[in-house]
Amino acid sequence: MFMIFIIVTLLLLLCDAYIVFGVIGDGPWWLKCLVLVPSVAYVAVVVALGLTKDTRQGMLNILIWLTLCVFFSTLLFTVVSLIGKGIGLAFPTAVRFVDMFGAAVALVWLGISLYGVVYGWKKVTVDRVAVSSPLIPQSFKGYRIVQLSDFHIGTYATAPECVRRIVDRVNSLNPDLIVFTGDLVNTSSSEIDGFEEVLSELKAKDGVYSVLGNHDYCLYRQYSGEDTPEKELDRVVASEKKMGWKMLRNSSVQIVRGNDSIALVGVDNAGGRGFPDSSDLSKALRGLPELEYKILLSHDPSHWRREVLPKSRIDLMLAGHTHAMQFKIGGWSPSSWVYPEWGGMYEENGRLLYVSTGIGENVAFRFGAWPQIVEITLQ
Repeated sequence: MFMIFIIVTLLLLLCDAYIVFGVIGDGPWWLKCLVLVPSVAYVAVVVALGLTKDTRQGMLNILIWLTLCVFFSTLLFTVVSLIGKGIGLAFPTAVRFVDMFGAAVALVWLGISLYGVVYGWKKVTVDRVAVSSPLIPQSFKGYRIVQLSDFHIGTYATAPECVRRIVDRVNSLNPDLIVFTGDLVNTSSSEIDGFEEVLSELKAKDGVYSVLGNHDYCLYRQYSGEDTPEKELDRVVASEKKMGWKMLRNSSVQIVRGNDSIALVGVDNAGGRGFPDSSDLSKALRGLPELEYKILLSHDPSHWRREVLPKSRIDLMLAGHTHAMQFKIGGWSPSSWVYPEWGGMYEENGRLLYVSTGIGENVAFRFGAWPQIVEITLQ
């Protein structure tokens, strides 16, 4: 990751050189200094990170915030301005106006970034969804499931009060069932320390069930000594058990109402694109009646088309993972470039997939794709 920031730093300095010499030129010295101040701050943080090898979430947040606010704003202006230079070969008077437009674009992005890093990642929303199927027993009409996904709890180390607000908001919905579809942590089981008590307060009539996400395997960090990813994973699992969450690891449970039941199925992370895959869907479904209504918890939405649709009779799959890349405008997110199903409800031949855009974040930034609590009502 550090190498990425080195590359970003070099690109930022190139953009600054273009702005100072190619745009400002013989302009006032104070304007050149003003342009360079944010970049100097960025370089200072990168150097501090490199010298101290401080990979704590707080330091990374600061660097990523600066990348969003400083680098992308500068890059946007530079790209627009260079396009203007090209247009200027035919229409010289257009250069100044294109530069002004580039400055406006950069300022708009700066505003979006500042809102996302100051407020957006704390703006918790509740999205309500109704699911209908003839297989849902009458006794489950109105049954309410709250889905949480992608807590990435270490990101909340600087704002623990947000976790309290999330728990209180979920409990105020008085759900019948709470499900968590993976990624409790970013890189380490120690992130859960200090949050076990508040997370254990999540309450539902039929309990809290969870599955593993790719980050829960704690593969995205350096290890030394006797510490291993396997031990970290065991600690994540143990913490969820301590909190009273029931983890479904390629297994299922039947939720009973009177003489009726529905099946809740959970698999370990079923990753594509190089993400860990420890799932065993056939094992998880073993012993369940074929016509019983089945809800699958599986972290990665790509699992739906890869295995769930062609190889099972799952009626509703709940997933997370994408975060909508923590950026959404209207119904569009850059996540759509990577995942055909990246957020919201999808249907194929009467079978459903709901992808939560997540309650937490790898990086303390969100715009449009606000932290999401999903309330699903069965009809």
